[in-house]
Amino acid sequence: MLFDLEATKANIRNREGKRVFFLGKGDQLTSSARDYLTEHRIEIRPAETAKIETYRLLNGGFFTEKPEHMTHLQGDILVPKSHPRIAFRGAVDTLEAELLLCQQAAPHLKEKLQEILDLTRRLIPCEVLGESVTEGKLCGLTEHEIRTHSHYPQAHYGQPHFMPAVSDGPVILQLNKARTAARQGELRAVAAFVDENGNPTREDILRCCNRLSSILYIMMIEEKAQKVK
Repeated sequence: MLFDLEATKANIRNREGKRVFFLGKGDQLTSSARDYLTEHRIEIRPAETAKIETYRLLNGGFFTEKPEHMTHLQGDILVPKSHPRIAFRGAVDTLEAELLLCQQAAPHLKEKLQEILDLTRRLIPCEVLGESVTEGKLCGLTEHEIRTHSHYPQAHYGQPHFMPAVSDGPVILQLNKARTAARQGELRAVAAFVDENGNPTREDILRCCNRLSSILYIMMIEEKAQKVK
């Protein structure tokens, strides 16, 4: 298999508290992928060393085999599949699926949706590896612009807030479904990344999830404004 940059980033793992990449016999890296691993000092290890022999638990215990009701939180650490961070990852997975369906329903929005999908797909690697979700414009808008445009659509798009109806058509309805998936992801993020005192432990992830649902709402507003012209 040839690992390009995107596939390489998706397969970076955490072992002994550091990032590693497992490369199988016969597998290869593109030059950009290898440069990325070198630049970020990510060790390349033989794929046959990837198997974990002992799984640790958060309470200090361990298993020699992974139980079906548990999954990897990070590296060799196992948690129940009901753990809030695992539920968050599942919500992100759902949002990715909805965004792909949006691209299918709305080819004219493919580039914007791809930008949103790319950001969504960075959430889990950043969460697992403890890296910050990078800031920047999304679909040409800053974080402040996304907030104000979603709060005051009449002023920016000539279209007031609205409740979706079946008459709005498949594009707006699919965007709305993706928006609700993004909102569910945000709720899962709050459950996973706010401590018992109400303080955020991953403010970057919480902020990103809020931007995702807001930008999808803005796209709904834009589509609605076009329909009523």
